Amino acid sequence: MTPWHGVDLVEPLPGGARNRVFLARRGGRRLVVRTSTRAPDALRWELDLLDHLAAAGFPVPVPVPSDDGRRQVDGVMVTDFVAGRPPRDVDDWRRVVETLETLHELTVGWPQRPGFASSRELLTADRGGDVRLDTMPPDGVRAVRAAWRPLAADRECVVHGDVGAGNILVDGSRMTLLDWDESRVDVPWFDFAFVPEDVEVPVPVGRSVLVTAGIAWEAATCWVPEPEYAARRLAELHTRGAV
Repeated sequence: MTPWHGVDLVEPLPGGARNRVFLARRGGRRLVVRTSTRAPDALRWELDLLDHLAAAGFPVPVPVPSDDGRRQVDGVMVTDFVAGRPPRDVDDWRRVVETLETLHELTVGWPQRPGFASSRELLTADRGGDVRLDTMPPDGVRAVRAAWRPLAADRECVVHGDVGAGNILVDGSRMTLLDWDESRVDVPWFDFAFVPEDVEVPVPVGRSVLVTAGIAWEAATCWVPEPEYAARRLAELHTRGAV
Protein backbone atom coordinates (compact mmCIF):
# COMPACT_ATOMS: atom_id res chain seq x y z
CA MET A 1 0.00 0.00 0.00
CA THR A 2 1.32 3.45 -0.92
CA PRO A 3 1.40 6.25 1.68
CA TRP A 4 -1.51 7.85 -0.24
CA HIS A 5 -3.91 4.96 -0.73
CA GLY A 6 -6.01 5.19 -3.87
CA VAL A 7 -3.91 7.89 -5.56
CA ASP A 8 -3.18 6.92 -9.17
CA LEU A 9 -0.76 8.77 -11.44
CA VAL A 10 -2.40 9.91 -14.67
CA GLU A 11 0.27 11.73 -16.69
CA PRO A 12 3.33 13.96 -16.33
CA LEU A 13 2.65 17.69 -16.07
CA PRO A 14 4.71 20.36 -17.86
CA GLY A 15 7.36 22.25 -15.93
CA GLY A 16 9.29 20.72 -13.10
CA ALA A 17 12.72 21.09 -14.72
CA ARG A 18 14.44 19.65 -11.63
CA ASN A 19 11.58 17.66 -10.08
CA ARG A 20 9.04 15.31 -11.58
CA VAL A 21 5.43 16.49 -11.42
CA PHE A 22 2.36 14.36 -12.22
CA LEU A 23 -1.36 14.79 -12.51
CA ALA A 24 -3.01 12.18 -10.29
CA ARG A 25 -6.48 11.13 -9.22
CA ARG A 26 -8.04 9.74 -6.09
CA GLY A 27 -11.50 8.73 -7.15
CA GLY A 28 -12.97 11.80 -8.82
CA ARG A 29 -10.55 14.22 -7.15
CA ARG A 30 -7.65 15.63 -9.16
CA LEU A 31 -4.33 15.93 -7.36
CA VAL A 32 -0.72 16.82 -8.16
CA VAL A 33 2.20 14.59 -7.12
CA ARG A 34 5.66 16.14 -6.97
CA THR A 35 9.02 14.65 -6.14
CA SER A 36 11.87 16.58 -4.54
CA THR A 37 15.50 15.95 -3.68
CA ARG A 38 15.56 18.70 -1.04
CA ALA A 39 16.73 17.81 2.46
CA PRO A 40 13.90 17.00 4.90
CA ASP A 41 14.34 20.23 6.88
CA ALA A 42 14.21 22.31 3.68
CA LEU A 43 11.02 20.51 2.65
CA ARG A 44 9.55 21.03 6.11
CA TRP A 45 10.25 24.77 5.75
CA GLU A 46 8.44 24.84 2.39
CA LEU A 47 5.42 22.96 3.74
CA ASP A 48 5.28 25.15 6.87
CA LEU A 49 5.31 28.18 4.57
CA LEU A 50 2.45 26.82 2.44
CA ASP A 51 0.43 26.09 5.58
CA HIS A 52 1.06 29.64 6.85
CA LEU A 53 0.06 31.22 3.55
CA ALA A 54 -3.05 29.07 3.15
CA ALA A 55 -4.16 29.96 6.70
CA ALA A 56 -3.83 33.64 5.76
CA GLY A 57 -6.04 33.13 2.71
CA PHE A 58 -3.18 33.39 0.25
CA PRO A 59 -3.73 31.15 -2.81
CA VAL A 60 -1.28 28.22 -2.84
CA PRO A 61 -1.53 24.52 -3.70
CA VAL A 62 -2.82 22.92 -0.48
CA PRO A 63 -0.78 19.90 0.70
CA VAL A 64 -2.68 16.62 1.05
CA PRO A 65 -1.29 14.52 3.92
CA SER A 66 -0.53 10.84 3.51
CA ASP A 67 -2.80 8.26 5.12
CA ASP A 68 -0.70 8.40 8.30
CA GLY A 69 -0.63 12.21 8.39
CA ARG A 70 2.77 12.97 6.87
CA ARG A 71 3.08 15.98 4.56
CA GLN A 72 5.90 14.42 2.55
CA VAL A 73 7.24 10.89 2.30
CA ASP A 74 10.79 10.37 1.01
CA GLY A 75 10.55 13.61 -0.97
CA VAL A 76 7.12 12.87 -2.46
CA MET A 77 4.42 15.47 -1.85
CA VAL A 78 0.77 15.55 -2.89
CA THR A 79 -1.27 18.74 -3.27
CA ASP A 80 -4.70 19.65 -4.52
CA PHE A 81 -4.94 20.33 -8.24
CA VAL A 82 -5.29 24.02 -9.06
CA ALA A 83 -7.28 24.99 -12.13
CA GLY A 84 -6.46 28.02 -14.24
CA ARG A 85 -4.41 29.42 -17.09
CA PRO A 86 -1.14 31.34 -17.33
CA PRO A 87 -1.26 35.17 -17.19
CA ARG A 88 -1.72 36.55 -20.68
CA ASP A 89 -2.06 40.35 -20.54
CA VAL A 90 -1.04 43.44 -18.61
CA ASP A 91 -4.05 43.26 -16.29
CA ASP A 92 -3.17 39.68 -15.31
CA TRP A 93 0.42 40.64 -14.59
CA ARG A 94 -0.63 43.63 -12.51
CA ARG A 95 -2.58 41.25 -10.31
CA VAL A 96 0.43 38.95 -10.17
CA VAL A 97 2.47 41.90 -8.86
CA GLU A 98 -0.20 42.58 -6.23
CA THR A 99 -0.16 38.90 -5.22
CA LEU A 100 3.61 38.97 -4.84
CA GLU A 101 3.41 42.11 -2.70
CA THR A 102 0.96 40.30 -0.43
CA LEU A 103 3.33 37.32 -0.18
CA HIS A 104 6.17 39.62 0.84
CA GLU A 105 4.06 41.44 3.44
CA LEU A 106 2.90 38.15 4.98
CA THR A 107 6.44 36.83 5.42
CA VAL A 108 8.60 39.72 6.66
CA GLY A 109 10.86 38.23 9.34
CA TRP A 110 10.32 34.63 8.19
CA PRO A 111 13.32 32.42 9.05
CA GLN A 112 15.70 31.50 6.28
CA ARG A 113 15.16 28.15 4.58
CA PRO A 114 17.64 25.62 6.03
CA GLY A 115 20.72 25.38 3.85
CA PHE A 116 19.83 28.47 1.80
CA ALA A 117 21.28 32.00 1.77
CA SER A 118 20.07 35.39 0.62
CA SER A 119 21.81 37.39 -2.11
CA ARG A 120 23.16 39.72 0.58
CA GLU A 121 24.73 36.80 2.46
CA LEU A 122 26.15 35.51 -0.83
CA LEU A 123 28.10 38.70 -1.32
CA THR A 124 30.61 37.03 1.01
CA ALA A 125 29.41 33.39 1.37
CA ASP A 126 30.04 30.80 -1.35
CA ARG A 127 27.01 28.50 -0.95
CA GLY A 128 23.31 28.63 -0.29
CA GLY A 129 20.50 26.48 -1.68
CA ASP A 130 21.41 25.65 -5.28
CA VAL A 131 23.98 28.47 -5.47
CA ARG A 132 27.56 27.20 -5.56
CA LEU A 133 29.76 30.20 -6.20
CA ASP A 134 32.75 28.05 -5.25
CA THR A 135 32.29 26.13 -8.51
CA MET A 136 32.04 29.20 -10.78
CA PRO A 137 34.97 30.95 -12.47
CA PRO A 138 36.26 33.98 -10.51
CA ASP A 139 35.10 36.47 -13.14
CA GLY A 140 31.63 34.93 -12.97
CA VAL A 141 31.53 35.26 -9.19
CA ARG A 142 32.55 38.91 -9.45
CA ALA A 143 29.85 39.53 -12.07
CA VAL A 144 26.98 37.99 -10.11
CA ARG A 145 27.95 39.73 -6.89
CA ALA A 146 28.22 43.05 -8.70
CA ALA A 147 24.73 42.50 -10.10
CA TRP A 148 23.24 41.71 -6.67
CA ARG A 149 24.90 44.50 -4.73
CA PRO A 150 22.48 47.29 -5.83
CA LEU A 151 19.55 45.25 -4.46
CA ALA A 152 21.02 44.78 -0.99
CA ALA A 153 18.57 46.09 1.63
CA ASP A 154 17.55 45.54 5.22
CA ARG A 155 14.04 44.30 4.43
CA GLU A 156 13.92 40.59 3.69
CA CYS A 157 10.99 38.23 3.34
CA VAL A 158 10.06 35.07 1.51
CA VAL A 159 10.50 35.23 -2.25
CA HIS A 160 8.91 32.64 -4.50
CA GLY A 161 12.17 32.46 -6.42
CA ASP A 162 10.86 31.26 -9.79
CA VAL A 163 8.18 33.68 -10.94
CA GLY A 164 7.21 33.03 -14.55
CA ALA A 165 4.09 32.37 -16.54
CA GLY A 166 4.56 28.60 -16.17
CA ASN A 167 4.32 28.86 -12.38
CA ILE A 168 1.22 31.06 -12.20
CA LEU A 169 -2.41 30.05 -12.67
CA VAL A 170 -5.14 32.63 -13.21
CA ASP A 171 -8.72 31.70 -12.33
CA GLY A 172 -10.94 34.75 -12.32
CA SER A 173 -9.46 37.15 -9.76
CA ARG A 174 -7.44 34.38 -8.11
CA MET A 175 -3.69 34.16 -8.82
CA THR A 176 -2.06 30.96 -7.56
CA LEU A 177 1.72 30.57 -7.45
CA LEU A 178 2.92 27.03 -8.12
CA ASP A 179 6.24 25.24 -7.49
CA TRP A 180 7.79 26.70 -4.34
CA ASP A 181 10.92 24.54 -4.69
CA GLU A 182 13.23 27.55 -5.08
CA SER A 183 11.61 29.77 -2.46
CA ARG A 184 13.88 31.33 0.15
CA VAL A 185 14.25 34.45 2.27
CA ASP A 186 15.78 37.36 0.32
CA VAL A 187 15.07 40.93 -0.70
CA PRO A 188 11.59 40.97 -2.29
CA TRP A 189 12.61 42.57 -5.55
CA PHE A 190 14.01 39.37 -7.07
CA ASP A 191 10.43 38.18 -7.59
CA PHE A 192 9.81 41.05 -10.02
CA ALA A 193 12.92 40.57 -12.18
CA PHE A 194 11.15 38.88 -15.07
CA VAL A 195 7.72 40.47 -14.88
CA PRO A 196 6.99 41.92 -18.37
CA GLU A 197 8.63 45.32 -18.67
CA ASP A 198 5.39 47.11 -19.57
CA VAL A 199 4.06 46.27 -16.10
CA GLU A 200 5.08 48.59 -13.27
CA VAL A 201 6.82 46.92 -10.33
CA PRO A 202 7.50 48.30 -6.81
CA VAL A 203 11.29 48.25 -6.99
CA PRO A 204 13.59 51.16 -6.01
CA VAL A 205 16.15 50.49 -8.75
CA GLY A 206 16.08 50.82 -12.52
CA ARG A 207 14.51 48.01 -14.52
CA SER A 208 17.81 47.14 -16.22
CA VAL A 209 19.50 46.78 -12.81
CA LEU A 210 16.67 44.54 -11.64
CA VAL A 211 16.77 42.29 -14.70
CA THR A 212 20.55 42.04 -14.49
CA ALA A 213 20.28 40.89 -10.86
CA GLY A 214 17.73 38.27 -11.89
CA ILE A 215 19.95 36.97 -14.68
CA ALA A 216 22.84 36.78 -12.22
CA TRP A 217 20.71 34.73 -9.82
CA GLU A 218 19.76 32.29 -12.56
CA ALA A 219 23.40 31.89 -13.60
CA ALA A 220 24.47 31.19 -10.03
CA THR A 221 21.61 28.93 -8.97
CA CYS A 222 21.71 26.85 -12.17
CA TRP A 223 25.50 26.51 -12.39
CA VAL A 224 25.57 22.97 -10.97
CA PRO A 225 22.11 21.49 -11.82
CA GLU A 226 21.72 23.08 -15.28
CA PRO A 227 25.24 24.05 -16.45
CA GLU A 228 24.51 24.72 -20.12
CA TYR A 229 21.65 27.08 -19.32
CA ALA A 230 23.72 28.73 -16.57
CA ALA A 231 26.63 29.32 -18.95
CA ARG A 232 24.29 31.10 -21.39
CA ARG A 233 22.93 33.27 -18.59
CA LEU A 234 26.44 34.14 -17.41
CA ALA A 235 27.43 35.10 -20.96
CA GLU A 236 24.34 37.35 -21.07
CA LEU A 237 25.36 38.85 -17.75
CA HIS A 238 28.80 39.70 -19.06
CA THR A 239 27.20 41.24 -22.17
CA ARG A 240 25.10 43.47 -19.92
CA GLY A 241 28.30 44.78 -18.38
CA ALA A 242 28.10 43.23 -14.89
CA VAL A 243 31.76 42.91 -13.99
